[in-house]
Amino acid sequence: MSETGSTSREQEAAPRASLPRAVRLQVAVFSAAIDVINRRDGTVNRRLYSVADRVLRVRAGPRPDPSGVRSADFDVDASRGLWARVFSFSSPVPQAPLPVVVYFHGGGFAMFSARQCYFDRLCRRICRGVGAVVVSVEYRLAPEHPYPAAYDDAVDTLRFIDANGVPGMDEGVRVDLSSCFLAGESAGGNIIHHAANRWAAAAPTPSPVRVAGLLSVQPYFGGEERTESELRLDGVAPIVTLRRADFWWRAFLPEGASRDHPAAHVTDENAELTEAFPPAMVLVGGLDPLQDWQRRYADVLRRKGKAVEVVEFPDGIHAFYLFPDLPDTARAIERMRTFVESNRQRS
Repeated sequence: MSETGSTSREQEAAPRASLPRAVRLQVAVFSAAIDVINRRDGTVNRRLYSVADRVLRVRAGPRPDPSGVRSADFDVDASRGLWARVFSFSSPVPQAPLPVVVYFHGGGFAMFSARQCYFDRLCRRICRGVGAVVVSVEYRLAPEHPYPAAYDDAVDTLRFIDANGVPGMDEGVRVDLSSCFLAGESAGGNIIHHAANRWAAAAPTPSPVRVAGLLSVQPYFGGEERTESELRLDGVAPIVTLRRADFWWRAFLPEGASRDHPAAHVTDENAELTEAFPPAMVLVGGLDPLQDWQRRYADVLRRKGKAVEVVEFPDGIHAFYLFPDLPDTARAIERMRTFVESNRQRS
């Protein structure tokens, strides 16, 4: 792992990741399933997707796991299928109120779920590794629910927490809503950027919820331009290819919009950031085709006068931190913990 400032030439010189056999197998299955489920006509085969979803689905666990983490589901808006899964510690817990991490899963805006095992296990690791209550949001998926549905669901979840607190926890668990962090991987990293900007511009006043920072893991941004890393790693690095990325943008963006739409292409010209936009930590993988867009995103925040920290994982494939067998997964969560502790609201 290296710190901010690695150049593209340094990234080219980084060694290729040597994935454990179990991870290679999972990545191969992921890739094959994606290509079967995403139809050439721009739609998603939801019947086949539902089969995969049932295989990967896990129930919320009210009984604590061996590390003391329990989970429960709650509705945000049942009329549109918007709900969340909260991960918290069972009593007894530390007396001090815990920060809250509101998490948005990846999947190109079109796939995956908060109830699937990869994201359920990840949120448990974040809960115990960061020492926070985690709220994993089940937002609506494209192309059935294109832009701006995912952003609307994110902001409405914050409104729900603002009005109701975080349901589903043991009575002895207290949360500090003034230390609320938004976290997301891939498409989730895109969602938290736009949700944070909306919240900073139009949060209720007064509001218990203060978005204290963004934990943006390999955020999904793009444009019509093909970057150096996209061309170099297309078909070489696993999971993300240009063909798949283009499919997901077409599924999510408004009909007829190009990849230069402000939802995808965050630049100086269209990044109208509010004064209260929170500090951000951007995690970048050296074997992720989207890495150039992620560094550009961090540069935009920096040029706009926002606090941003970039953490590089030279061996990181896209979505690396879903796989606990990879050493960088634990390192990423430790960096999250440090960032949360550094940016918490202190009384």
